Amino acid sequence: MVRRPETEPSILHVDMDSFYASVEVLHDPSLAGRPVIVGAAGYRGVVASCTYEARVFGIHSAMPSAEARRLCPEAVFVAPHPGRYAAYSRRLHAVLGDYTPLVEGIGLDEAFLDVAGARRLFGPASEIAVAIRRSIADELELECAVGVGTSKLVAKLASRQAKPRVTAGRLEPGPGVFVVEAGEELAFLHQHPVGALWGVGPATEQRLRRLGVVTVGDLAAVPRTTLVAALGTSLGAHLHELSWGRDRRGVEPDREAKSVGHEQTYPIDLAEGAELRREAVRLADAVAARLRLGGLAGRTVTVKVRFSDFVTITRSQTLPGPIDTALEVATVARSLLDDVDPTPGVRLLGISVSMLSAGAARQLSLDDALEGGGTGGARWSPAWDEAWRAVDELRRRFGQTIVRQGVDRDERPLPDP
Repeated sequence: MVRRPETEPSILHVDMDSFYASVEVLHDPSLAGRPVIVGAAGYRGVVASCTYEARVFGIHSAMPSAEARRLCPEAVFVAPHPGRYAAYSRRLHAVLGDYTPLVEGIGLDEAFLDVAGARRLFGPASEIAVAIRRSIADELELECAVGVGTSKLVAKLASRQAKPRVTAGRLEPGPGVFVVEAGEELAFLHQHPVGALWGVGPATEQRLRRLGVVTVGDLAAVPRTTLVAALGTSLGAHLHELSWGRDRRGVEPDREAKSVGHEQTYPIDLAEGAELRREAVRLADAVAARLRLGGLAGRTVTVKVRFSDFVTITRSQTLPGPIDTALEVATVARSLLDDVDPTPGVRLLGISVSMLSAGAARQLSLDDALEGGGTGGARWSPAWDEAWRAVDELRRRFGQTIVRQGVDRDERPLPDP
């Protein structure tokens, strides 16, 4: 979807403030005002989210947990609750959908909106942004930042300007809404560091610095041919366009998830096959729960293994029909792991399911009815769908650990309920 140039900003980027951590504080008010970190506390753990009270100490997302603990020994570590965040994300998108059907979700906690068609009903984009913040605060009791611009790139950067920020060890509140008017895009863009652009990672940023490029304005001054020679045709042309504010991507409301997965980094390397099989069952259970939460099922199961030397391998299998239960996902994942030697030490294990489709209905096949038959050797019957819905409801009400997929003495997943 290609957008025509706008004479009035109509693209919004809504970005929740410290989403995971803020949801945890809502569920445990005793955490309010404290440096809260969502993530594993072990030396191989990673910060998934943190409150602004933790950011004052220099803590940020993707930081190793050990470093976060060193910076703030009094930090409170909270285990993540994916189902809880997904529930709040659905409520968030329901609020956004009240203003426009053109909502493109990016992860659980942010979204682009095109409100060009909603301005007659709700007023200019800046007023819609203020109304959205108020609705989210009323409905979800959470805070967000909203950027407004004529393109996705500008709106995304504008939402960063709207957020609270830590300066000299002190937290300064942000405006909540930041608007870049039509005609002001280049002045706004060119003051940003070049690393703020999509497509500029650490390696590319270093290559640009060798060309004397520090800001987006510096980048815009470099001839297109020079960028193409230094970065390649695709990336060089892409960054040249962005540096001049040319971002023609439209909001895509029908974007669908390509895969659903879950992975775990371990504090101590796994070196035994039995350990790997147990973890495969646990991860498969988490993936299957997320599939059902989204009303999805999938045909391709992929396992990802990262060894202690950071060498990473993947193995995949595509099935004749879609699956969405822990037994089915675990059975396929374990078969893929049979040829993986864990003795070098497994640092990370991940499982994902792709080739997704709506998972509400499934036809019982002849293989399913046979003893030991079914997808990947797992047995399924329609009655189990109702049982798993009951499990999902128990987990929603009482937490993800209230019911877990079991294994037998040979570390094989036990049959489903």
